Amino acid sequence: MSLLAFTLVAQLTASAATARPVLSFPDLGIDDSVAYAGYHTRFFRGADRNTVQIYLDHREGRVVHLLANGENESIGFSARTMAGDPAALRWASTDASVWTEGRRKLLAYTLESESTDLQIGRFVLHSMRVERDVQHFKEHRRPFGDAAYALPEYSALSDAIEAQPAGFQRRSLAVLNAATTAQLRARLTPSVRRRASPAAPVVIEQPSLDALDTLRLTLAPESGTVVVSADAQSVSLRATGTLPLRLRLTVSTTGRSLAPLTRHEIFTADFLAWANDVNRSGDALRARWIERQITGVELLASRDKLMAGLPTYATYFGRDMLLSALMMQPIWRPEMSEFVIAAALRKLSPSGEVSHEEALGGQALREAAAEATQQFREAGTGTGARADSLRGRALRALRDRRVTRENYHMVDDEYQLPLLIARYLDDERVDAARKRAWLSARDGRVTRLTQVLAALAVVADRSAPYAAAPVTRNFVAFAPREATATVYDGAPRWFAQSWRDSGAGYANGKFAMDVNGVYIPHALEALQRILQSLHSLGVLSAATLQSTPVLRAETPLGRYVRDSTALSSAIRAWRGAIDAFVVTLTPDDVQRRVAARLAAMPAIERNYWRAFPPSGEGIEFLALALDANGEKIAVANSDPATRLFLDGLMGTPSRSGAARTALRRDVSLFAREYPEGLLIPAIGTVVANDAYATPTVWQAFTDDAYHGPRVVWGREVNLFLLGVASQLPHLTDAPVLAEQLRSAAARVRDAVAASGFRSELWSYGFIHDRPSPLRYGSGGDVQLWSTTDLAVQYVWARLPQ
Repeated sequence: MSLLAFTLVAQLTASAATARPVLSFPDLGIDDSVAYAGYHTRFFRGADRNTVQIYLDHREGRVVHLLANGENESIGFSARTMAGDPAALRWASTDASVWTEGRRKLLAYTLESESTDLQIGRFVLHSMRVERDVQHFKEHRRPFGDAAYALPEYSALSDAIEAQPAGFQRRSLAVLNAATTAQLRARLTPSVRRRASPAAPVVIEQPSLDALDTLRLTLAPESGTVVVSADAQSVSLRATGTLPLRLRLTVSTTGRSLAPLTRHEIFTADFLAWANDVNRSGDALRARWIERQITGVELLASRDKLMAGLPTYATYFGRDMLLSALMMQPIWRPEMSEFVIAAALRKLSPSGEVSHEEALGGQALREAAAEATQQFREAGTGTGARADSLRGRALRALRDRRVTRENYHMVDDEYQLPLLIARYLDDERVDAARKRAWLSARDGRVTRLTQVLAALAVVADRSAPYAAAPVTRNFVAFAPREATATVYDGAPRWFAQSWRDSGAGYANGKFAMDVNGVYIPHALEALQRILQSLHSLGVLSAATLQSTPVLRAETPLGRYVRDSTALSSAIRAWRGAIDAFVVTLTPDDVQRRVAARLAAMPAIERNYWRAFPPSGEGIEFLALALDANGEKIAVANSDPATRLFLDGLMGTPSRSGAARTALRRDVSLFAREYPEGLLIPAIGTVVANDAYATPTVWQAFTDDAYHGPRVVWGREVNLFLLGVASQLPHLTDAPVLAEQLRSAAARVRDAVAASGFRSELWSYGFIHDRPSPLRYGSGGDVQLWSTTDLAVQYVWARLPQ
């Protein structure tokens, strides 16, 4: 054994702790291993208690280590046979070892392979956002002989700095802690170190652009395995004795750690007692599932933020955090609402917009590099004040490279925050003195009350045009994007700026139903309740009204504060917005459109669905969106689940005849089987059914399935079940309708249970001529809003039977 290898072993022996996986997928008895299609993952707690996820994707031969810390880092590589095919690696042991060396946090474990010869390459040691992009653009599939992966933004910045006048070049390099452009370029790709001995470890190291942090991967061959060759492109290993080939891997980082929360800091004592009762009940499978979900929340929660999901979204997402907090309120401690609201307020834009997603660590560096490059390029080789000003901006971007960046391009987050604030201020578990203290606390130079009012002003301002004149053109619209001749027949295109944020998500709608028909009416109701609470708490003084710009009498929010009838009028107007999205089809319309959709499907799918006779019934549902002309885009969808949930959350259950008719309409869509409705037995409720739309929309969802008819989302299932549960206590005078709701909920639950999935999202394929559930390629293993199944189970367990 080499000196380096001996040293590593000595360090492990002297200071490492044993870490067992806290979660593993697929989990025998809970998950269908066939549906995971060669995907295996384990979650560990590192030496700093931060989450470390390792996944092995046999389909791609990709191994990825997510370091879910304050930098959202990852270390990934591809493993291939000598023939270039993906190599299947497997766990060689259950445990890992974790320890620290100064700032560095390390985790070591062992993999093995039945291949005699193994190649490892396409090393990517950056943020998880980079790994996500690498896989999306198939960079991980490139030949190992190609140049080592370098971030395009970093390469472009190096070129741009090199083209600057000598003075700006020196200043730029100094900011990045580099003496020369050659030194900076050396950081663009990983370095590879090894000793001459074939038994010596190989160390792959990637410094950050500014050399302040490093990610490191160490590959140490175990007895009977040797290193044949190693360079920046790949490492070759060979088994010299009996198989399997075994390899000890150590991943490490100097990145910033988070401060994890425990279950007792997150969940109420009543919920944890209920979970313990389930554990003692003898229902071992259910108890294992609940424990897995509780552990999942712990893996995502820290004092810094709630991460959206692992492995792909291990950072702050406003929508995921806010909606999950609303759904989890029955089982979370009140402190969690305070924490989530404060986190969102802290990230508000100067004009009060809610941040959709943060870019931190390596992603912040990446975006800063892109910004600086753009400024340098605009300056070109020019001289004079303008060119120097552009170069100065580039330098400022580089100086601020580690400042967390926020993006505000979504529109639904703004309407979710008031809902959570209203619920918190209504929470009887929190006394008035504590609420006043929380509102008066300062975040920087402003109080939380000031931040709350800024967020409410955005809601009031954006909803004011429709409130004044309730016509389609005054709905809140998505932003325009460049039209293309090949998509939607060259029609104007619109960004999808709510939760269905994929290319096909809203079928090129301009006015989304969930935003205009669901979120805004409820956000205005929340605004009304917040203002009432602020008045009763005595925090809206005359001085506050005069000194707060968003409360001036001429602003919509200022008018609402002074005249509650104006706000009531706006709420009435927006409650009627949902009517613009109602689609009604006769039985003949249903049969004709479904037949046309089936005719366009591949034969295996067409033949399967045609075996089910048409129901002979008409259908009514809420359109996914309106197009630029205000026409309904007739895609049946799962977004009414959000409406059901928010109606219950905000205390507006369906009591009138018209409201109950709408309730029956919305719920029946979830229980009606595809291809007419959303339900596919043994799969779940798909999030869209495009059978009633145009062939252009069919093709869009075929090309981009993420929010289409081939995908079930766990959050939509949970919203639906929580929404139904919230309605049932108010239907004691309507037993037939109540039974319809219970039956629909049972059918949805049974379909999801039979699928073997309750994760972020899953899909299905046709195996043996019938739909079979499959793990969706980019689906999260632990997703914040999928853990809301805990709230579903708890709430349903307490409903009168």
